[in-house]
Amino acid sequence: QVQLVESGGGLVQAGDSLRLSCAASGRTFSSYVMAWFRQAPGKEREFVAGISRGGGSTYYRDSVEGRFTISRDNAKNTVYLQMNSLKFEDTAVYYCAADPRIVVAVTPMEYKYWGQGTQVTVSS
Repeated sequence: QVQLVESGGGLVQAGDSLRLSCAASGRTFSSYVMAWFRQAPGKEREFVAGISRGGGSTYYRDSVEGRFTISRDNAKNTVYLQMNSLKFEDTAVYYCAADPRIVVAVTPMEYKYWGQGTQVTVSS
């Protein structure tokens, strides 16, 4: 069982930066692939970024490649999402997800554990 708690969301202007954090409970954090998803009003939840269990492999959706960076600190049971050059279209609730799988997946149904979400609002 893993419990995930996101933090770091807020209201920013276009071009600003934010760093999201997701703290996980339990002693097997390094056994979980971690990912960030987001969901805007009226839209489906979409993959943003994912990171392998050891942190050596990362994956991004095309629209955030080069602007967002996912990282993890297995000693602190925490995964991060550094978001730079934020755009209005990045506005959404951002969710942290975890799954004891081998490789990063890009569909929400592949993840067993979810956080409660944190709101990111980018004003244009």
